[in-house]
Amino acid sequence: MTVTIYHNAKCGTSRNTLAMIRNAGIEPVIVDYLKTPPSRETLKELISRAGLTVREAVREKGTPYAELGLDNSALTDDELLDAMVANPILINRPFVVTENGVRLCRPSEVVLGILPEPQKAAFTKEDGEVVIDSKGNRIP
Repeated sequence: MTVTIYHNAKCGTSRNTLAMIRNAGIEPVIVDYLKTPPSRETLKELISRAGLTVREAVREKGTPYAELGLDNSALTDDELLDAMVANPILINRPFVVTENGVRLCRPSEVVLGILPEPQKAAFTKEDGEVVIDSKGNRIP
């Protein structure tokens, strides 16, 4: 069983997602997508398998989104993909791939729906929000 996370260590959501994967006893393949961006084809496949539109996968905050004019609704998916490949910071994160599917894990708890193993212990996000109790159950 392979779990892959397209990760940005500077992103709290990405760090929380990685920690929940590890809390399930899984050591994932970690792709630092800023240093090793996915190919255009891989990116297109990730977005499609996650059930998103290309526009939904574009990150606005902390990126050159506005400067590049990506808020123009006339831009095609191909133009948005080209911008994401040229500027990987525009790829929203973290994408996680498991045998159970692909998800953009925003919020980080989304990962719980596709992990092949249950949580092994309590888990609290970096901001103090308790997500998993001491028995490994999700807190509503």
